[in-house]
Amino acid sequence: MAGTKTTLATADYADAKWWVVDASDKVVGRLASDIAMVLMGKHKPTYTPHVDTGDYVIVLNAAKVKFTGRKWEQKEYSWFTGYTRQRFVTAEKRRDTRPELILREAVRRMLPKNKLARKMLNKLKIYTGTSHDHQAQKPQAKELGVK
Repeated sequence: MAGTKTTLATADYADAKWWVVDASDKVVGRLASDIAMVLMGKHKPTYTPHVDTGDYVIVLNAAKVKFTGRKWEQKEYSWFTGYTRQRFVTAEKRRDTRPELILREAVRRMLPKNKLARKMLNKLKIYTGTSHDHQAQKPQAKELGVK
């Protein structure tokens, strides 16, 4: 196998593109798994596990995502308050108060559990409406979450 070379991306690798995704009427889990793949860079031939080679993702209409089944009533999100108790809120109530957290938590849990995941998650921009503040980056439309 003389002559074949494997190229590995390095930390100064900067070929990140910007993508816009419309989340209206998309299932949360399917959309989150596709977004996680783009954030990690697994859709590129230059994917390297220990280097952040992923792209930026802008999600619009995050308040219009769907769950299958009865998850709006049954799914609960929990967090610790700092005291000796835990708080719970249903997905339906989370949608009414902070709908962008539903998709952000789903994507965060699909990323690797390491320090690099925090950098990847910072490249995810979620908006509940149809407008965003990233026109200067010239984002391109991408269809995600459709199977």
